[in-house]
Amino acid sequence: MIDHAHDLASVRGATERLLIAAATLDNASVTESSRLPGWSRGHVLAHLSRNADALVNVLRGQPMYPSAKARDADIERDAPRPLDVQLADLRESAERFQEVGAAPADWSRTVELRNGVTDSASRVPFRRWAEVELHHVDLGIGYELEDLPEDFVQREITFLAERFLGHPDVPSLVIEEADGHRLPTGGHGDIALVVTGRRADLLGWLAGRRDGSALTVHGGTLPSLPPL
Repeated sequence: MIDHAHDLASVRGATERLLIAAATLDNASVTESSRLPGWSRGHVLAHLSRNADALVNVLRGQPMYPSAKARDADIERDAPRPLDVQLADLRESAERFQEVGAAPADWSRTVELRNGVTDSASRVPFRRWAEVELHHVDLGIGYELEDLPEDFVQREITFLAERFLGHPDVPSLVIEEADGHRLPTGGHGDIALVVTGRRADLLGWLAGRRDGSALTVHGGTLPSLPPL
């Protein structure tokens, strides 16, 4: 069972860690490249702020973004801002998300995200938690996949395995974690591949942050995953 209150608290903690780390930057380093192709650190910070507002919209039953074009335009508009403006926006948008999350609501209801994707409202805080943790890593300022909370890593691996389950562009395979826990994923053909490795490397591959070269594959070659 998803505990949205626990996840909201985890979002708050992850956001505070990110804000403390990002406060060590300066205006010049905000304009430098992040680990995401084509995005500066400013793009990452701007995206995190606008994503918080977008998930507020989701929880209120409104469209997540007016359009894909508007989403991209907002990030481009906000990316060049000075560090203090970026951090203030991130903190304020994070508080707006927390306020909506704390309001009485039916957390079992279905909500709509981008591109027609639907989910339980109760999982929206976890989705936000993933945004904050993974994009903190994307900033390239000393926070790595190995530094992520263990409970988050386990849940995000399961979440992404479920996301690729039945995907026509991913062959059927099994992800085997170090403790022997096995997760099926992919969507075509008989299961012939078993992928094993450290949780940080498994998450990095599933989330498109690592190429999977540190993983062990039994039964064939590690497939390329489509973008999230």
